[in-house]
Amino acid sequence: MKTPKELGYRMPPEWETHAATQLHWPSNRETWPGSRLERVEEVYLQIIGALHKYEPVLLLVDPGVDQNRITKKMLDHDIDLSAVHLFNLPVNDVWARDCGPIFIKNETDKTYAITDWEYNAWGGKYPPFNSDNALPEWFANAFNIQKFSPGIVLEGGSIDTNGEGIFLTTESVLLNKNRNPNLSKKEIEHFLVNYLGAEKVIWLKDGLAGDDTDGHIDDLSRFINRNTILTMISDDPEDINYRALTENHKILKKATNPNGEPFKIETLPLPTTKIEGTTVDGSENVPASYSNFYIANGVVLLPLYDERFNEQAIRLFEKYFPDRDVIGIPCADLVWGQGSIHCITQQLYGLKL
Repeated sequence: MKTPKELGYRMPPEWETHAATQLHWPSNRETWPGSRLERVEEVYLQIIGALHKYEPVLLLVDPGVDQNRITKKMLDHDIDLSAVHLFNLPVNDVWARDCGPIFIKNETDKTYAITDWEYNAWGGKYPPFNSDNALPEWFANAFNIQKFSPGIVLEGGSIDTNGEGIFLTTESVLLNKNRNPNLSKKEIEHFLVNYLGAEKVIWLKDGLAGDDTDGHIDDLSRFINRNTILTMISDDPEDINYRALTENHKILKKATNPNGEPFKIETLPLPTTKIEGTTVDGSENVPASYSNFYIANGVVLLPLYDERFNEQAIRLFEKYFPDRDVIGIPCADLVWGQGSIHCITQQLYGLKL
């Protein structure tokens, strides 16, 4: 059987026009204990309220959740229900980026297919995860989309692409023995080449403190256009993330495209990641980062955390996305669960809703 690469497929960039965005309504009490659940619901309502004006939202709701209550909340927030498509489906948690279908595009006939990677909740940290792992197959069946199954573990938040075959990732995740312990770096690259159309992989090192994914790229560095990479930095040597961010920045400044040309590197300061108390897994830090933005049709959703840097972040995104609205959303309550806007969204292509 031919691989997606042999058939002419490649993963498109996030800024390519979407059919919809996948979200999961929060319901996992272990991730969101006590009043945390209602607080994160409010963040979701802000995100859906902004996003649904630009593209359809495909909202998965676990069968144990009162769907009428969600509908009422959305109406109370002036959300047009015709733009939000609810599906009653078992979900383990909210992290659509990591367990959802990763789409690839055929460069010849412009059709889309799904790559269905294995999902093990970042090395088996948070069982059960079987319902979330089954989601790409559900999408393929429900919307009659061709599916390719690589057979190895890969999360959507662990990779980023400019749509021209250049990928960013981290060694701390893809080479972690809790994912694919029997695969070498070269073998993992081989899967990225054959299933996502990678031509060059830029490997960064470590991720943020408090990132229970072991260091996803979408909290560190992202393409904001085909030749420009945004990366988080810290100028405080005492900051817990200073070493990792400095090392990754140095790698990016030396990186080139397949033609040997350097990338333009834009930087933003990392927001404060230290929190009062600890998260559910005992961490005193959360992966708060402006690089966890989401590019949708006509809009960029930007997580906001730190009054010292929020305006600087908004101005940078307005500069690079003049044809899109930039909407900042306070995400302190969301990132307490150790993920933010990019982590809970997954762009979908080729669907007819």
